[in-house]
Amino acid sequence: MHELTDSPIALGLVTLSSLGPILIFSVWGGVVADRVNRLRLVMFTRGMFAVTALLTGVLVATDIITPWQLIAISLVNGFLLSFDIPSRQAMMPALVRREHLPGAIAMYSFVTTGSAIMGPIFFAPYVKLAGIEGLFYIIGVSYIATVGMMSMMRSKHDVSTGESRPILRDLKDGFAYVRRSRILFGLLIMGFFVGVFGAPYQTLLPVLVDDVIGGDIDDFGGLLLGSGIGASIGAFAMAWWGRPERMGQTMLFMGVAFGAALMMLAWSTALPVAILAMTAIGITGTLHQTARATIVQLATDNRYLGRVMSIHQLIWGSSALGGLIMGALASAIDVQFALGLGGAISAGAIAIGTIAIFGRGAFSYSRVAAPNPTD
Repeated sequence: MHELTDSPIALGLVTLSSLGPILIFSVWGGVVADRVNRLRLVMFTRGMFAVTALLTGVLVATDIITPWQLIAISLVNGFLLSFDIPSRQAMMPALVRREHLPGAIAMYSFVTTGSAIMGPIFFAPYVKLAGIEGLFYIIGVSYIATVGMMSMMRSKHDVSTGESRPILRDLKDGFAYVRRSRILFGLLIMGFFVGVFGAPYQTLLPVLVDDVIGGDIDDFGGLLLGSGIGASIGAFAMAWWGRPERMGQTMLFMGVAFGAALMMLAWSTALPVAILAMTAIGITGTLHQTARATIVQLATDNRYLGRVMSIHQLIWGSSALGGLIMGALASAIDVQFALGLGGAISAGAIAIGTIAIFGRGAFSYSRVAAPNPTD
């Protein structure tokens, strides 16, 4: 989109179109995840991701790709994500014991962060060799391989309910369950602010590289590499050090540090400083998000887990709105102001939110060891 339009607002529209459907459909995806075989559902969505990636590659290769086609494909992917993400996340507690959940979530995130290291290494050379279309072909083939791997897993239907209920009633019960829990409801509100003002920083990276750092595609790859390395460090740290009783502290301190690192990135005019800031963002962001996800899963009964994770996923969906807001701010003022404001609001929301949810327990190891859903 940046190459097609050179517009920060257009970048925000891509974010809105890819994540916006999550705001509408993810809650229904959670209801479905609590009713069907989650593994089979994920296999279907992954197969469809392969189709959209290969289609994008063909459109680019034939030079008929337009901004509106890109937005349409992003809308389809966003719809699929609405059903894919709740099912994937709800599968985790059925695979590991409670005390190992933080480490399991961290190691699961390492799958993503590890690719975030390898991807930037090959990104610029591969694009120069095979073009953007070749990159989408690789993505499509990778999703096909993912479906093949999942087909070799032994499927187990881990949803314990056997009764047939109206789907709308299940949805209402999911919202009521979250609303009754001070922990879950508080995390949802706190995460919304972070999703709107903190998460969309990636949308503005191309603008930062072009307008502030004065770099090219190699420099953009360097920023992605720094973020991937930082995220991997954060994942290893959580897997090694993470315990359920430490999640409150981790969420608080790493969340505030994430906001500070984002402000550092905003005022980085030299590439080495920007890469350092991106590494810090990767470390702190991974630790904060893993801690938050762990608390959500520990506080939720498995019967409601798909619905709760889908409602919690509205946090990510809110970054669709944030991408548009931050793109507009970058266009109206500048990209540094937008990133700096986003970092400040994120740090403040995390600090105020965590203390409001847990009180002094936010600083205690024992307070959030095993949160009660109705506490």
